[in-house]
Amino acid sequence: MTTNVAIVDKCPSRNNYSKYFDFEFELFHLSNEPITKLLKKNVTLTKDEFDPDFYDFVILVGSEAAKEYAKVTSVTNYAGQLIRDKFICISNPSMLTFKPEGKPDFERSIERVKAYVSGVLKSPLTLGDFKGIVDTVEAKEFLLEVLELAVDKVGMDTETTALYPRDGYVLGVSITYKKGHGRYISTDALDEECLELLQKIIDKFDIIFHNMKFDIKMMEYHLGVVFRRDHVHDTMVLHYILDENASHSLKHLAIKYTSYGDYDSQLQEFKKEYCRENGVLEDDFTYDLIPFDIICVYAAIDTAVTFELFEKFLPIVTNNTKFSSVYYSLLIPGTLLLMDMEEAGIPMSEERLKASDQYLEDSIRLAKEKIYEFKEIRAFEKDQGAIFNPNSVQQLRKVLFDYLGLTPTGKLTATGAISTDAEVLEELSESHPLPAAILRVRQLGKIRNTYISKILPELDKDGRIRTNFNLIFTTSGRLSSSGKFNAQQIPRDDPIIKGCIVAPEGYSIVSQDLQTGEMYYAAVLSGDKNLQKVFLDKGDFHSSIAKMVFALDCVVEAVKELYPAMRQSAKAISFGILYGSGPDKVASTVSKATGEYYDVDTAREDISAYFTKFNKLKKWLKSREEFIRANGFTYSFFGRKRRLVNVFSSDKGIAAHEIRSGINSEVQSICSDVNLLGAIDTANELKRKNLDARIIMLVHDSIVGVVKDEIVPEYCEILKRNTQKDRGCSIPGCPIGVDQEVGKDYSFGKWNKTYKLEAGSLSRI
Repeated sequence: MTTNVAIVDKCPSRNNYSKYFDFEFELFHLSNEPITKLLKKNVTLTKDEFDPDFYDFVILVGSEAAKEYAKVTSVTNYAGQLIRDKFICISNPSMLTFKPEGKPDFERSIERVKAYVSGVLKSPLTLGDFKGIVDTVEAKEFLLEVLELAVDKVGMDTETTALYPRDGYVLGVSITYKKGHGRYISTDALDEECLELLQKIIDKFDIIFHNMKFDIKMMEYHLGVVFRRDHVHDTMVLHYILDENASHSLKHLAIKYTSYGDYDSQLQEFKKEYCRENGVLEDDFTYDLIPFDIICVYAAIDTAVTFELFEKFLPIVTNNTKFSSVYYSLLIPGTLLLMDMEEAGIPMSEERLKASDQYLEDSIRLAKEKIYEFKEIRAFEKDQGAIFNPNSVQQLRKVLFDYLGLTPTGKLTATGAISTDAEVLEELSESHPLPAAILRVRQLGKIRNTYISKILPELDKDGRIRTNFNLIFTTSGRLSSSGKFNAQQIPRDDPIIKGCIVAPEGYSIVSQDLQTGEMYYAAVLSGDKNLQKVFLDKGDFHSSIAKMVFALDCVVEAVKELYPAMRQSAKAISFGILYGSGPDKVASTVSKATGEYYDVDTAREDISAYFTKFNKLKKWLKSREEFIRANGFTYSFFGRKRRLVNVFSSDKGIAAHEIRSGINSEVQSICSDVNLLGAIDTANELKRKNLDARIIMLVHDSIVGVVKDEIVPEYCEILKRNTQKDRGCSIPGCPIGVDQEVGKDYSFGKWNKTYKLEAGSLSRI
């Protein structure tokens, strides 16, 4: 029987699809003319010319075709996946020239297309035995079956009504103990005896999750079970080790690595239809709105996919000593630490939050009034017949460059338009006061909208905010934060948010920071003895660097006062070289920091002098560049692999950026990992000694804890000792330096020095 296949792409091109497919097909173009950006009006392909129903399979090339026929907005996530039993999306092969990192995924999607067309791959719902359980007797029988027949591992997953344990509840638990099999048990069917059996399963087998800190928190909080910390696995973490650049979502991995593909597409269609018919926003949709007979099969497949991914990923990780160490010694313990941090929560002062909210509202109003005093704003509003909105990029461009006549800085957005971001406004403020006034409104609005307005309604009953900390969402290895509170983006210059993080009565906030961590580990990795000597000699780091590089005729302690520009130059070069900064960037940084013009030629000379003194650092940076350029990857000290295939891009700018990113990640990841390991060891020691202290945040190079007042000295000693532990990456005789602060709030007194709180009203001192 002949299989009819069509290929639809954006427009005529040099793509030769016969190079990839050995079956017959008909080729169609959305536009019959070559075009860069396809708009609706440019589509010339009509229904009379192309009827998808005539074909058994339609291969959609690129985002335009995917969106037009399969209603798919991300080809990357759906590449090689059968959609509605007809459409299969693939990336445009011409993109591989500019982004060679996409080649493995492209080749994988091509093989899946061939498998579907040949009949080797079938619809995902026919691939196994998946059912739902609502009866307690049946639930008990299945749990006994798992207990008896499972070999060494069991996959688990939950369906819930919320993203946080205190905001919702568990609808059901999915369990898979063998390939191609899964059951989804409604929690209504789990009586006390069933929960005891579930605990026995947890105690007996390795339990596999995809995003385990979410499911463990949910199950322990709502079902009362307890997981063994040394017998849990996470396929999301495993995949991050194997490909830190890609999406780690279960759906994406199912499409990419299993035969189940886009198995929950019908569930997603139900969700969209329900929202459309009932006037519900998709962001407000919860899974309790899905009938059990619809959700049960897809929920059961979740764990079947997780089970298969584990069997595929774990052997690859364990067969590589670096990967294995990262997984077992760093990322799994780190994930469990973050899970405990999230559960501990961040203590907030509701009184301070409310007072800060009112203060910001009043400040924004006054700042806007100041903007409207400028004659250029009044002229704009008169001409446009509209009220000026400082958050409107289009209006702002008109005011700044047409009405004020300012010269653009040259910075552009990703789309090539003139930028009006904070950096641009700050630079333009040197020429006119209006940009500074607009920047003030934006900054105040961002603080209020990003923090105060989000935190107040999300506080739990114990006055704490519980948010997400993520280990696997950055390629550099640094932590990120998301959800109700972004702990990585707390304003540094204004203590208004930090001051709202207040320790409970009888406790203190303790924060520990690494001292010039990136430069310390650059000295370790490069083996540069001169740079290491700066740390061995103690003293102010940047002053010491300046004295050494520029042969200044004073003691180190006097450099900051006598030679501020040279100290700033040394600082800019020290950090800049790790990020690939050249003379232009260094000159700009020093000029801004000192308020005095620092020319590019001087910056070039200073960089040369810097590398003359720290020649081995220069050689190390060069060697790392050459290694990355030749291999397209690098390893961190602790074994993380950073894949950098874009170094092979034909675009020299992309290739150069990739090299800088690789060198930067080597230094950044070691800082982050030393901090993480120090926090892990500290948390474990606190548990062993049953000390009343909890780590609540990891922020950049800081570890933040809430500590009972009486044990603050002991806690500080434990934290410092574990952070400075010799892990094979220290300067002999000189562990990484740390700074510790103790106070009743996270601003450590700066809030009280800046603001005055009286009768619930906040004012600036």
